[in-house]
This record gives sequence, structure tokens and C-alpha cells, in this order.
Amino acid sequence: MEEPCGVGAAAPRGRDVEEPKQGSVLFLGGNEVKSSAVVKYSSAPPQAAFARLQEKTDLKLPPANWLRESAKLGPAGTTILGNSKKSKPFSSFGMAYDFIDSVGNDVDVVSDSENIKKLLKIPYSKSHVSMAVHRIGRTLLLDELDIQELFMRSSQTGDWTWLKEFYQRLIDQKWQRKKKSKEHWYQKAILSKFLYYSINGDGAAQPVPSTSEQHQEGPVSGESDEAGRASWPAPFEMPSSLSEDPGASNQGLKNDFVRNILWTFEDIHMLVGSNMPIFGGGRYPAVSLRLRDNNKPINVLTGIDYWLDNLICNVPELVMCFHVNGIVQKYEMIKTEDIPNLENSDFSTKVIKDIAQNILSFLKSNCTKEGHTYWLFKASGSDIVKLYDLTTLCEETEDKYQNPFTMPVAILLYKVACNMMLKKNQNKKHYGTIRTLLLNCLKLLDNGRHPQIIASANYMLSELFQLDEPKKEDNTDFPINGNSDESYSEEEEEMPDSDENGSYSNSSDPPDDNKAVAIIKSVGELSVPEKYKSVHRIRPSCAFPVCHGTEERCRLVLNYVLEGLKSVDSSVKKEGDLPAADPSTPIPLKYEDESTSGGPECLEKQMALFLDKMGSFQKGKHSSQSGMIPGSWQFKMKLQLILKSSKAYYVLSDAAMILQKYGRALRYIKLALQCHDTYCCLCASMLPEVLVFLCQCLTLCGDIQLMLAQNANNRAAYLEEYHYQTKEDQEILHSLHRESRCQVFAWATDLSTDLECQLSISCKCYEAAYEILLFSNLKSQNPEQHIQVLKRMGNIRNEIGVFYMNQAAAVQTERAGNKNVSTTEQQLWKKSFSCFEEGIQNFESIDDATNAALLLCNTGRLMRICAQAHCAAEGDFKREFSPEEALYYNKAIDYYLKALRSLGKRDVHPAVWDSVNWELSTTYFTMATLQQDYAPLSRKAQEQIEKEVSEAMMKSLKYCDIDTVSARQPLCQYRAATIHHRLASMYHSCLRNQVGDEHLRKQHRVLADLHYSKAVRLFQLLKDAPCELLRVQLERVAFAEFQMASQNSSAGKLKTLFGALDVMAKTKGAFQLIRKELVAESEQVGKEKHAENPSPSDSSTSLNKEEVLKLLGIFESRMSFLLLQSIKLLTSTKKKVGGANEEEAALKTNKHVYSLLLRASANKSLALLERVEVILNLLEQLAQGSEAGNGGIQ
Repeated sequence: MEEPCGVGAAAPRGRDVEEPKQGSVLFLGGNEVKSSAVVKYSSAPPQAAFARLQEKTDLKLPPANWLRESAKLGPAGTTILGNSKKSKPFSSFGMAYDFIDSVGNDVDVVSDSENIKKLLKIPYSKSHVSMAVHRIGRTLLLDELDIQELFMRSSQTGDWTWLKEFYQRLIDQKWQRKKKSKEHWYQKAILSKFLYYSINGDGAAQPVPSTSEQHQEGPVSGESDEAGRASWPAPFEMPSSLSEDPGASNQGLKNDFVRNILWTFEDIHMLVGSNMPIFGGGRYPAVSLRLRDNNKPINVLTGIDYWLDNLICNVPELVMCFHVNGIVQKYEMIKTEDIPNLENSDFSTKVIKDIAQNILSFLKSNCTKEGHTYWLFKASGSDIVKLYDLTTLCEETEDKYQNPFTMPVAILLYKVACNMMLKKNQNKKHYGTIRTLLLNCLKLLDNGRHPQIIASANYMLSELFQLDEPKKEDNTDFPINGNSDESYSEEEEEMPDSDENGSYSNSSDPPDDNKAVAIIKSVGELSVPEKYKSVHRIRPSCAFPVCHGTEERCRLVLNYVLEGLKSVDSSVKKEGDLPAADPSTPIPLKYEDESTSGGPECLEKQMALFLDKMGSFQKGKHSSQSGMIPGSWQFKMKLQLILKSSKAYYVLSDAAMILQKYGRALRYIKLALQCHDTYCCLCASMLPEVLVFLCQCLTLCGDIQLMLAQNANNRAAYLEEYHYQTKEDQEILHSLHRESRCQVFAWATDLSTDLECQLSISCKCYEAAYEILLFSNLKSQNPEQHIQVLKRMGNIRNEIGVFYMNQAAAVQTERAGNKNVSTTEQQLWKKSFSCFEEGIQNFESIDDATNAALLLCNTGRLMRICAQAHCAAEGDFKREFSPEEALYYNKAIDYYLKALRSLGKRDVHPAVWDSVNWELSTTYFTMATLQQDYAPLSRKAQEQIEKEVSEAMMKSLKYCDIDTVSARQPLCQYRAATIHHRLASMYHSCLRNQVGDEHLRKQHRVLADLHYSKAVRLFQLLKDAPCELLRVQLERVAFAEFQMASQNSSAGKLKTLFGALDVMAKTKGAFQLIRKELVAESEQVGKEKHAENPSPSDSSTSLNKEEVLKLLGIFESRMSFLLLQSIKLLTSTKKKVGGANEEEAALKTNKHVYSLLLRASANKSLALLERVEVILNLLEQLAQGSEAGNGGIQ
């Protein structure tokens, strides 16, 4: 739709742009009046100097050039003499269309200069005033409402009868047509001849034929009554061009003024149309020329008239020619600032300023409803000025289209809104104003007559709501209250008319006061400074509505879109074969059970069909099922509306996704894709931004399907959300189905009940988005979108890989009794491996090292599952670590090492780095443990196995980080302690079984002792492994006993014995932990007995009592043996050598402890806790004896 050209654009209708002329500030007496004028457009030719006529020139005789065109005069009708036709009733609308930038914002008033002058002369004149007032934003449009002309038309056509009756009933009961006098036509004729003489300059009267002269002296010389009459259109005779093109001009809406001037009078900004003739040739570059009867003195009304004309046109001088009975007498030149001081016509410019401000304030305070036609009326000879709301009066009796202003107002509202929309990104505070303009425009229009404007207005309303803005506080986006003049309301509340001065009192003195919106009781009030203040009794409802959430904003958008679609659809002739769908009948959202959908295999075919369709976009084989003609306004508008609805549904889906309402999210993205499908059916070539948006839709759809797969527990709730439909959604779908079946994306938006199918759909959505980016060459233009799609593809392939891997693990668990790996398992491994591999490629292609490392880690885990599947059944006594297990564990190790290489260093992603290290450590540990527990002696020598176990354990230690403080640190410490324990046990076993190489035996002895020490130190750091610590200490004791058996000297044996007893003493910490847990457990049992509802005890923290009893038995046995052996050795040494004090003390302590131990062992009735207490007591005494003896136990 074409916009009217604004200021600075090419001049419409061939108008010449004049250089702006800035007016001066005038100082008149003691009063100061500020006035400036800028000529915006002029159709007049360059100013010609006026010719001073000779005295005695007879103006009754016509000059030779009278009423003829000439180069100096310009084209007929727009001469330098001005346009002599009477102002048309829609003249302000013609100007408003041409200067759309000024309307609604910068300018207070748009009107003909004659109307401005008439208003400012109200307190001085007894003449009647009748004007139509319209409000557009903060701008008032003023037009003469010629009641006589209107009622003449009413008599002929029957229109406006309601206003005629109202006028006759309440204002002028004896109304009749008043004819203009002969004197009026005589004055017009001699003025016309005078101006032609002045421009001609020859001063010669050239008679014309008498018949012609008579004709010219008749009404024609005054432009005839019919020709001068205002051109009133029928109440609704809109040419088809306007309904099809809002930019077209209606009859009577042309800007016919010679000049359009932006006039600033004090603080009032006015766009004024003027036809005043302007000449050159005086002391100034421009003068106005007036003809006066010398017998009639200038009165105040004439003086105000001349002064205002010169101010408006920025003319500094007035030239007056005086005549008597048409015979020129003399000329007089008067400066504009001197006009208010002329004899008999002196007036105060300050008062004129007050009148202007009061009238503007009165109108602005009362003409508050945009789109309404107000009537400002003052009867001839009356002092009362009344303002009526004609729209309200009309709607009470007639159709709103009986008001001929309805359409021009609607079009102007639309145009102003269009113009502001073009600049909407510059200043969002105007959003509320634009919205109000459009809503008021829509109130005035009928869908059957103006579908294009209605559709376009609704689309613009939807565009005001930014769907893709970053989320922020809604109430900060738009001011709730605009500036005072901008805060008009489209739905004005009834408010009591009151003012501190009683300005708006609705007293019931005259009989028609109850019909008037407001009354000025006396025109004299207008001369009182600031008598009428601009009281904006307006609610802030025109401010942009505050949407309290994304859904509310989108719903408003969809509501406007739906209204637009209805307008478009209603204007398209329906084809006979189009099924008559009922908008109130729900259109079912197709739901297929997994049993009928064909599963993931079916997706491949649907995907191929979809991509084939995507490729066909370039071929242009598209047509509308409803019969819309490509290129028509309906076609273009429906495309825009459909795209807008698609975006709204996308935003709704995204918002539902954030709220974890995945069923609702899928429903909305289905609607978004259905809208997009219809768009594709209509559009021959896809714009890049539309294809990018389609990628975003498919990506979001993939996200939703993935979340549905991960939250299968709430499937019933999601299904209910998915099938819910609002009436609005049904009606939009109904409009879509007029153009398309909307099934192209059905494969992506069905809600499946099968987990594998949902994951596959999600993957296919991402693949489709990626394919679109590829074949449309959008990858490089949208790198962020490309990265996001690839990242999601990698993620979904990881999810599917994990899904197949878990299925394989489940199958493996089920076949516990069967040794052979099933074909099903192998197929699942292959699928899982393939997904991981593709996912790794996706992440590597976008240099996402972290996610690539995670997928490599998962691949390693898959290899470990494969290794576990190849182990023999547990019941087989010949179980050995198989080559297949070794192969898969080594593959797992390779993938973990690749993951570490992918990350490069821990700083890249510490959590992932630590996780990969832990998994790698676990793999080495598992492999070493299996080799140790199920040694493959049938294939390898013992020494080789021990070497491999040792290497694997040491590598496991290498990747087991015990120093970094983290949640995993205790696990790492336990793992490291276990590794040291196992290595110590292995070297201990080697030492026992090995014969021969003394060097190797010594090496094994040192290594065993070293690893036992490290294991003890690490277990002591842990507070939840007392049994493990006790077991290691007992193994150390056994190791000492084994060493003692090979010793020959008593001193060596005694030293080893004391070392073993020292180890025994160090188990005190482990027994204290055991006692603590036993006490806590007994207290818990006591509480549960007293409690009414005992809770099951937490078995995860309770001790393994069987293990404790077993270890306690071994401990008592070994302690008894060591004490007995020490007593024997100390006794024999004493007999031979004679005892030292230390040894005697040690012997005494050991004997005492030994006797206590024997008594405790003999008492079989002791509970576990009591036995632990006894052991702790014995260890305490042993330690005390050692300290007293000062060197007993070394």
C-alpha cells in the first residue's frame, strides 16, 4: 500500500516546493505575539509584481485577461490569485493526507485559514459558526460544516434527515434556505476584475460582448452558486479504488490549496491551507492586495481578517486600493504589525492569542473520542457556542455510514498509523498511540466493504507486539501514560463535566443542553486569559497494554491475525469444490498409535518426501486451493498473517517448553508448522529468513520430542495438553485448511507412545533443519543456527546411543544362564556404536571438544558392556579372563584416552576431565581385578599375569586423583587404598609361593610391605571403611608371621613379634569406628521400639556384622598366638641371659593381657559390642604396658 508523501518528499500533484520562510516575532504596542510561518508546499508560480491602477479606472469593466489562463497566472484553478472556489468540506483531510508526518503528533490543528479566522473572530462576530471537528492523536482537524448545503442535499437524497430534524427541533425551527444577495455577487465580481487588472498592468478596460458581460456579471462571475458549493459525497459512495487501495484519494479529499503553511501562533502549531493572492512590488518582497469601498470604514472583523491572513502567509505588508462605486480612488500601504492599530478597527493581539488558546483548550478537552465527528455550532446572533458528538447522535438513529466523515476519518487514522509504524523502531512510546489509532480505525470500518484495510490494520496491530524480543520486565517496555496530548482514549468514560471556573457546566437552561457534549455559555469568556485550560480527562488506556506473560502477548497477536485472516477469506470468492467447514467444529489433531505409524522406518520415507517438497520450493508449482490470485492483496496479506501466526505459535511453544508443559509445547509447534506448511503452499520462492525460521521450528520440535522421551512418566498429562484446542486455534486452522492440507510436517509433530520412536523423530527434526541449512546455502549466513543444529544432532545421537546401550545391558542381564552373546545384543551394540560415532563427528565438526569427549567416554562404556557380555557364567569353576574381554577393555581404554586427548587439559572442562579420568581408572582397575581373580593360566605364565596386573593397577592409580578436593575424592581414596591392598596381597602371595631367586623374593617383600603401608594410610583417612582397615592390618600380621617362620635367631623372631604386636595395637582406630557404629545402631533400634511407626533402618550405613565377627575371630586368634609366642621367647631369653627391666615389664604386660584374652574368649555369652569393648580394653593395656616398659613393643 502506497504511503502519501511526507514533508521533504516529491511534491504531490506537481506542487512546487518553496523555500521555507521563517516568520518574525511581532511586537504590537504593549502586547507581544509570537508568530512564525513556514511554507511547506506551494502550487503558485513565482510572485508577480502588482500593477498600481490609475485613478478613475472603472473596475466594473472586465479586463482583457479576465478569467483566462496565462503564463503568469499558471494553470486554471491554481493561479496566483488563489483558488476562488469555496473550501470543500474535507479540505483538512486533503492536507492531512499530504502531510501525514505532522498529523497526530507535532501539529495541534489542521484547517483552512478561513476556518481559523472564523474561530478567532467568534467573540467579535454575530455570524453563525458551524464546523466539523475530528481528533487524530493530538491533532484536531477542522472543516466547515455547511448546514444549508447539507440540508439541501438531504432534501434531494433523504440523507442526513436525522441531523436536519435535530437541527430544526432544537436550534432553528423555521429553517429555510438563505439566498445570497446581489450585492454579494457584485462585490465578488469587481474584486475578481481588480485582481486581473493588477496582474495585467495595462490599466485599459477592454469591453467584451454585452451578452458575455451579462453572463459574467451574473452568478458565473462569482463562480456560480452550484460551482462554488461544497462537494458533499454521498453517505457511502466509496469508489472501488479506495476499498482496494487505501492510498487512493476519495472525492473531495484533494488538497486544493495554493499554499500549505506550518503556522506557529504562540505555542499553537497549525497546518493551514491558504488561497490568499500574494504579490511582489512593495517595499517588501511580498504584499497582500485588498480592495476596499471608500464609503465603508474598516471594522474590527476586517482588520482581524487582514492581520491573520498576513501572519499566516508571513506577508509583511498590506496594500489597500480604495474605490467608490467601482472607480479606483487611491492606494495605501500598511505594515502588518500596524493593522491592529488602524482607526475604527483597533484590537488587542493579546486578546486574539487568548481566544486561540481558549478555543484550542476547549476543543482538546472535549473532542476526546478518536473517530467521532464533533460539531461546533454557534447560531447567528447567539453568544452560546455548543459542541455536539454527531457520531453518537447518528448511531442512535441511523447507520454509522450515514455520516460522510466516517470513511475519510477511518482512512486518515489508518494512514497516520501506517506512517508511525514505519518509524516504530525509533520510539516505542508511540506503540500505544499506533494501537489506539488502528483500533479506532477498525471501529469505523465494515468488513464487507473494506476487507483490505481491516486485514492490514489487524496485521499492523499484531506487528506491535514484538515476539522475538529478549525477555525483560513488560512494564518497562512502554510507558503506561504517554504525554498528556498523546494519552487520548479510544473508549472514553463518562465523566462529570466540571471545572473550577464552571467552564464545562451542563446547565439545562437551553432545551438542547443535554445533547451537547460541552457549552461555552458566553463568547466573552473566550477573551479571558486561560479561562479554558486543557483538561485531559482521559484514562491511560491508550498506553500499550501491559502483557503479564509471553502467552498473553502471543494470544493478542493471534487474535489480531485471526481477524485479519477472516477479512481476507471473506473477500475471496469461494470455489464450489471447497468443503464448507464449520469454524466451531474442532479439527482433530491427528494422533496415531505406534502400532499404526510404522515406527522409525516409516520416518525415513516421510523425511524423504519432506525434503523432496523442500526442494520443490524452487520450482514454483504452488497455487491456492481457495482461489486467491497470486500477487493480489489477499494473497500477499494472507502470507504475512500466516507467517505472523506461525511465529506466535513458535513463541508459545518455546514458552511452554520452558514451563515443562511438553504436550502443550508440541501442540503449539504443530500449529506453527501447519501455518508454515500453508505458507509454503502459497509461496513460490522461500525467503532466507523464512527458511531460517523453519529451521528454528524444526529444532524446537526436536527439543520437545526429546523432552517427551525423557519424561515418559507424565505421558497421560502431555496427551491431554496435546489434544486441547481453543476456538481461536480452530478458526485459524480452518483458514489454513482453505489453502493446504497442512500434513507435510505431520511426521514431526505426532505424539508417539514409543520411546525409540520419539527419539528417532527428534533426530529427524534436527536432520531436516540441517538439510535445509545445507541446500539453501544458509550455513555461512547463519553460523549460530548451524552450530546449534549440529550440537543438537550430536546430543540426540548420544541419547539414542545410550538408549540402545542400556537396552543391550538389559538383554545381557536377562541371559544370565546363557554363555553365548545373542544376535539381538550385537545388533544393539552396532546401533549404539553408530550413533555415538555420528555424534562424535557432529561435535568435532563444530570444535566442541567437551561434548566430543563425553561421547567418546560413552563409547568406552559401550566397549566395557561388550567386554562384560563375553565373560563366562559365574558358576563355571574354570572361569578365566578371556581374550574377548581383554580386547573390549583395551578398546574402552583407547576411547577414554581419545577423550582425554580431545580435552587436551583439565582447564578446558574440569568436571568432564575428572569424569573421564575416573572411568579410565575404573577400566584399568576392573581389567586388573579380573586378571587377578580369574587368571588366564591356561594361556599365560603366572609371572606374566602378575606383571600385567601390576601394570594395570599402577595405571589405574595414575588416573585416580586422590588429592583434588571434590565429591569424588573419598571414592578415589578408597579405590587407591584397594589397589595398594590388592598389590600387597599379590606380592605377599608371590613371596609365599616363590622358591629360588632371593633377589626377587627380597623385592617382593619390600613391595608388599610398601603397598600394605600405603593401603593402611589411605584407609585411615576414610571414616567408613573400618573392616577394610582391619583386614589389611591382619594381613600385615600374617605377613610378619610368615617372615618369622623363616627366621632362626630368637632376637630376630622377637623383633618381628613385637612388630606384629605393634600392628595389632594400631588396629585400635578401626575398632573404635566399629564400636561407634554399633552403639549408634543400638540407639536407633531403641528409638524404633518406642516409636509408633518404626522406620526401616538404613542398611547402607549399617555394618556388615558377619564380616566383623569373622575378622574379630581372626584377630583374637592371631593376638593370642602372638602373645603366647612372645611370652615363650621372652621367658627363654630371660633364663639364658638374665632379664633386663624392659623385657621383664613387657613379659609381665603380655602375660596379663594374654590371661584376660583367654578369659574373654572362653565367655561365649558376650555380645558383639561387648567383645569389641574387651578388645579395645586389651589394646589399651598393651599400649600402656609398652609405654611403662619403655621399649617393650617396638
